Amino acid sequence: MGNQVTFIGPASSVGAVHVSPPSDEETKPTATHVAKLVVCNPRKNALLKDGNKSDRIDARKLAELLRLDNLKPVYHGETGVRMLRELARSYLTIVKDLSRVMNRLKALYRSWAIPCAGRDVYYTRHRAEWLGKIREAGVRRRAEQLYQQLDMLQHLRQQTRGELLAESRKHTITVRLRQIPSLGPIRSALAVALIQTPHRFRTKRQLWAYSGLALETRTTGEHRYVKGQLRRSKKQISIRGLNKDHNHDLKGLFKAAATRASVQPGPFQDFYQRSLAKGIKPTMVRLTLARKIAAITLTLWKKGENFDATKLKSQAA
Repeated sequence: MGNQVTFIGPASSVGAVHVSPPSDEETKPTATHVAKLVVCNPRKNALLKDGNKSDRIDARKLAELLRLDNLKPVYHGETGVRMLRELARSYLTIVKDLSRVMNRLKALYRSWAIPCAGRDVYYTRHRAEWLGKIREAGVRRRAEQLYQQLDMLQHLRQQTRGELLAESRKHTITVRLRQIPSLGPIRSALAVALIQTPHRFRTKRQLWAYSGLALETRTTGEHRYVKGQLRRSKKQISIRGLNKDHNHDLKGLFKAAATRASVQPGPFQDFYQRSLAKGIKPTMVRLTLARKIAAITLTLWKKGENFDATKLKSQAA
């Protein structure tokens, strides 16, 4: 989804246009008649979805939101991590492409009723054996092309991985983040690239919301009159799941780290086992682990401390 760029001139004139996510240099006002440049998140501007739509109507609505100070600008990161950000984007894109090709390859075998459980279907040493199971020449040729894509993407992933790790060594915070169990070199580099700076989040709950780990709640009728006095109702708040407006890559990072921590011996696994013994569902415990890892990441980054397992709290994050 593209962003909305709002140009605010000296005469309080507002113009809106939909653009792709801009770079740091593109967000600097260069024209002499532009006093301020605000790049807005269209998902935060619900007023634009109401009624008819045109450039004039959108400009009027944006001007109204600006007057009420309700425009929500997107965050523009630090220039010092620009190279790391681009390498992280390349790595994540290649990993997604590689997973897509692997899924297509298995889907091809399944479509011909050929069992392909496990990872042997991807290995080069077993490739001739798997291709021999396909009798149709056209389908076999298609599988060969998928194998070629697989080999190329695996090589690109290794190359990009090395460049990402080399660039991450220039940022000293990655050394501290690697001390967190299940947050290895790759996840530490990706966390620095995606978060950019910890000071954009005042509390851990803001990081949870940005990572898609915050709970959305709904309630109504919080107060009622009892014998002429206004009292707070005991009605429970309804939980509607996790927030949908978030950074999907960062959510995947913390969820993968939590899944790894639940099976890897260490303090997080001990917490996981204790929570299961209390009758908590495994999915909820992994969510709590992901929130804990995110909170610890923010704390270590802000305070510059080392990871200390003795400081872990037993209660939920």
